[in-house]
Amino acid sequence: MLKLGCHVGMSGKEMMLGSVKDAIRVGANTFMLYTGAPQNTKRKELSELRIEEARALMQEYDIEEFVVHAPYIINLANCVKQETFDIAVEFLELELARTETMGSTTLVLHPGSHVGEGIEAGVNQIAKGINSVLTKDTKVNVALETMAGKGSEIGRSFEELAMIYDKVVYNDKLRVCFDTCHVSDAGYDIIHDFDGVMNHFDKLIGKEQIAVFHMNDSKNVPGSGKDRHENFGFGHIGFEALMYIMKHPDFMHVPKILESPYVKDPNDKKKSYEPYKHEIAMIREGRFNPKMQEEILQQVNK
Repeated sequence: MLKLGCHVGMSGKEMMLGSVKDAIRVGANTFMLYTGAPQNTKRKELSELRIEEARALMQEYDIEEFVVHAPYIINLANCVKQETFDIAVEFLELELARTETMGSTTLVLHPGSHVGEGIEAGVNQIAKGINSVLTKDTKVNVALETMAGKGSEIGRSFEELAMIYDKVVYNDKLRVCFDTCHVSDAGYDIIHDFDGVMNHFDKLIGKEQIAVFHMNDSKNVPGSGKDRHENFGFGHIGFEALMYIMKHPDFMHVPKILESPYVKDPNDKKKSYEPYKHEIAMIREGRFNPKMQEEILQQVNK
């Protein structure tokens, strides 16, 4: 069965319970959330997250698993500011504990940016940070996300991720989050040769290490290194190439998460609308709807 979901929010009084309700509302059978705002480290107490109610609702709707994403501000690759690195390590450890308590086994992490110190220095710092928090008893896997190659970010190549694996002591606790937009923007030809790309990945890391796919189309041509997501099937990767990955027999058991941009209202720049219910329906039907964005706008403006 296809495990298809999207990024859902977690805020207000319902917290994780509201996250599960959002997933159900859009027709998802898995989902991804942040434990708080991705731009900061402010977090509510676990007792306020309504975890038991959320898990009960998941069970009722046969949602077996979900993914947690660490905040963007964690930069384990920073070799310049010790304070930034220390905060990243401390917060990663807290996020691993929160993820376990919430009931997920996968925490997605952007590897980080070396801020001009070079790939080798950045990789060493990432491994140092991960080694500070992982033990042989850690129950949550850290899924390193493939990156597009903006600035000095690490993870733009499979080789860079493999370098991190090689330096982490308990690398059996590592996994990979394969982001289609990022991989395409980094220059891998997943449009015409996904199997070839995956064979290369398999030799370096092992395809069984992929714990989650971020199924994102791209506003940019392959190799652009820019990282701008587009609605599913509306970008430069396209519906057919994304569906090939979505339905690939080697990865049917792996959660597929949509991180699509909201559809902007052409008449009001301050308004935009969630696309996930429409995208999930289109994907499950297996047929591209070129008028999806127009239909979303028509429905909300009735």
